[in-house]
Amino acid sequence: MTNKATTIADVAARAGVSVPTVSRVLTGAARVSQGKRERVENAIQELNFRPSAAARVLASRKSQVIAIIAGDTSRYGYAETIRGVEVAARAEGYTVMITVVESTDEEELDRAISATLTQAIAGVVVLKFDPPGVAVLHRLPEDVPAVALSGIREVGVPQAVLDETRAAEELTSFLLDLGHVTVHHVRVPPSRREDGRTTGWRRALRKADAPIPTVHDATWEPRSGLEVGRELALDPSVTAVFCGNDEIAMGVMRGLVESGLRIPDDVSVVGFDNHPLAEMWSPPLTTVEQDFAGMGRRGFHLLLDVMNGSDGKHYSSERPRLIVRSSADKPNPLRQTSGGTDRRPLSEGA
Repeated sequence: MTNKATTIADVAARAGVSVPTVSRVLTGAARVSQGKRERVENAIQELNFRPSAAARVLASRKSQVIAIIAGDTSRYGYAETIRGVEVAARAEGYTVMITVVESTDEEELDRAISATLTQAIAGVVVLKFDPPGVAVLHRLPEDVPAVALSGIREVGVPQAVLDETRAAEELTSFLLDLGHVTVHHVRVPPSRREDGRTTGWRRALRKADAPIPTVHDATWEPRSGLEVGRELALDPSVTAVFCGNDEIAMGVMRGLVESGLRIPDDVSVVGFDNHPLAEMWSPPLTTVEQDFAGMGRRGFHLLLDVMNGSDGKHYSSERPRLIVRSSADKPNPLRQTSGGTDRRPLSEGA
C-alpha cells in the first residue's frame, strides 16, 4: 500500500497558513513573518515534505517551463489560446504544463495552485474565461510571474485581451443597421456577473435607444441553444438574435428551423468567435473572428517581459473582426405584423 504524497496544501493545513504563504517561504522571494515562517518550516519537517526545485527556480528565473491554468482545455477558444501559448513558448525554448481547475471551491483552487507551484516553473498563464480562472488569478502568490488572458481588462493585472465588448457592440449595431427594432441575446456562462459580450450588446441597444430584451441563458453545450431557439420561435417580435458563441448559435438556429422558421428570412442569427464550422453551417454564420491563438502568443510575450522584470506596459489588446455571412439580413415585416410567417420544411434550415 502506497502512502499519498505530501503536498504543499498539506503543509499549509498543518501550519495553519495559506498555500501562497507556504509558497513564499519556499521561494524566499517575498517577506513572511518570523512566526509564520517557523510554523511552515516545522510543518515541512513533521510531514517530511520534500519540495521540488520550484522555489529556487522561481527566484532565479532559470526554469524553461511555463504553466497554464485553465478551466477547460476542450472548448474551441480555450484550446486555440493554449495552442498559441505553446507555439510561442516553444519558439523561445520553453515547454508548457497545463493544470485544469473546474470549480471555485477553495480546496480545489488550492490543489490546482499547489500542483502548479510545486513544479519547476518560470511563470504562469491564467485563462480568465470563467469563474475558476478569475479565482485562480487572485489566489496566486504575488511573487509568481503571471499574466491573464481574457475578454475584459482588469486593472493592475498583466494581461492580453480580446476586446469582446467593442466587438459585441459592433455586431449588435450591424443588426440594428439592417433595420431590426431590437436584438435578442443568448448568453453563454459569464466569468463574473456580466461579460463583455453582454455589455457590448446592451451598450449598442442603449445608444440606439432600442428596447433591451430579457437575456436568455445557455450552458456551454450547443444543445442548450436548441431549447432557447424553440422558445424564441414562439415570439413573433424576435427578428434578430445575437448568441454568445458560435456553437450556441448553431443550436439556436436548429431550434428555430425545427419550429418552422427560416434563417435569415424570418430570424437573423449571429454568433461569436468564428468557430471553424461557422462558415460551413447552413446558412453560413455571421460572427466575429477572435484570434485566440494570437492572444496566446501575445500573452506569452507579455509573460516574458514580466519574468525579465521589464517596467514596460504589461497590457495588450486586440479587437475581433466582424465576419458578415448569410445568416443575417433585413427583417421580414410579416413576422411582426402577422404574428408569424409561412412555415417551411426542415430541409431548408441547418
